[in-house]
Amino acid sequence: MSDASFTMYTTPWCGYCHRLKSQLDHEGIAYDIVDIEQQPDAVQIVESANGGNQTVPTLVYSDGTSQTNPSLAQVKEKVAALA
Repeated sequence: MSDASFTMYTTPWCGYCHRLKSQLDHEGIAYDIVDIEQQPDAVQIVESANGGNQTVPTLVYSDGTSQTNPSLAQVKEKVAALA
């Protein structure tokens, strides 16, 4: 089990995903990552968080809440609230 407080659902071709991953890595924020193209079961999670749409990046937090394509500031705020 990692010390990540959220999982990022992504695809290899998603520019928004690459940008957010780079920002999170730069800030030293731990997260798990799931490529929905490699793990088709994860598509259900993304769709349920986005009204049936496969929108990435979708972040699902340890408290069960989610954010779709959040800014770095939004992620940092949520991670701090969960700490």
